[in-house]
Amino acid sequence: QVQLVESGGGLVQPGGSLRLSCVASGIIVSSYTMGWYRQGPGNQRELVAALTSTGNTHYVGPVKGRFTISRDNAKNTVYLQMNSLKPEDTAVYYCAADSLTTKVRGNTPAYWGPGTQVTVSS
Repeated sequence: QVQLVESGGGLVQPGGSLRLSCVASGIIVSSYTMGWYRQGPGNQRELVAALTSTGNTHYVGPVKGRFTISRDNAKNTVYLQMNSLKPEDTAVYYCAADSLTTKVRGNTPAYWGPGTQVTVSS
């Protein structure tokens, strides 16, 4: 049984930083394409960042240069480091995984975590 569990969300002021973690069980994160998605108020869920099994990364335009996706193979954990946070980054952030990169890039990965709330506000 595959489980993805996110943590690290919370309330942060504009310009601040947060690091989200996604602990996986039932899969080996280094063998999958891992993705971080977000869904803000009134918005559709969107892919924010992805990390393939070969180490290639993908970021959407608004977060390029501010967010970094990485993984710790020993901990079977994927991270999303978020810097210079803006109010428009406020959303529920989800971790997801699929053996196919096309599924992650197409917003249809097989496995999802329950999400963690990130609120950027002064």
